[in-house]
Amino acid sequence: MISVIISNENIGNDIIEIIDKNDVNHLKNAFRIKVGEIIRAVDGEYEYICEVLSIEKKVIEAKIIEKNEDKFSSSVEIDAAIGILKNDKMDLTIQKLTEIGVTRIIPLLTKRGVAKITEKKDKWDLIVKEATKQCQAVKLVQIQEPKKLSELNIDEYDLAIVPYECEDENSLRNILNKIENKPKKVLYIVGPEGGFEKEEIEFLKEKGVTPVSLGKRILRAETASIIVGGILANEY
Repeated sequence: MISVIISNENIGNDIIEIIDKNDVNHLKNAFRIKVGEIIRAVDGEYEYICEVLSIEKKVIEAKIIEKNEDKFSSSVEIDAAIGILKNDKMDLTIQKLTEIGVTRIIPLLTKRGVAKITEKKDKWDLIVKEATKQCQAVKLVQIQEPKKLSELNIDEYDLAIVPYECEDENSLRNILNKIENKPKKVLYIVGPEGGFEKEEIEFLKEKGVTPVSLGKRILRAETASIIVGGILANEY
């Protein structure tokens, strides 16, 4: 079903107004929707199944015929702190983590990071919106402003892990199997293309972050980000 993203301001008296220029053009020219067709709208909290009432040049109106609770999001918040990757790699990571269902993405400024912040946050937000429509999610992933490791609020998480190639004792699966009570908020931290320096790992360990192994192979940062996000989303 075709999906659009709206805000509460676009809803009134069981009618939604689609006013975003890109959405209006896409619905009219790419999908060629007609009056009477059924579309899906989300506002970050609810899912609305709607019937198209009118199609104008700058606005499309639709009547809400169903209002559904969000059944697509996990009850566990999963935050991903990712060392900023080079352009298309960061774009891919954001897209896939949105599809997987993480709650927040925190771009990290790290010592070995080689990527400059040439990407605008507006572009990352657009990637989130398009991926949200594609995967039929309700909530949009929040992309925070870039932070240093020292600026992460580790204490607010019930579980915090960092994949580390030099870790040979704790696998991610072993750590998850040891958890008795389901966490409410989880953080995982992935380094940039150059990986973390040893002193950064020691800093994280002092803050209560658990290093974990993802196996014997060395994974690209974007691969590790997606794999860990997928495992956590599947677990919780």
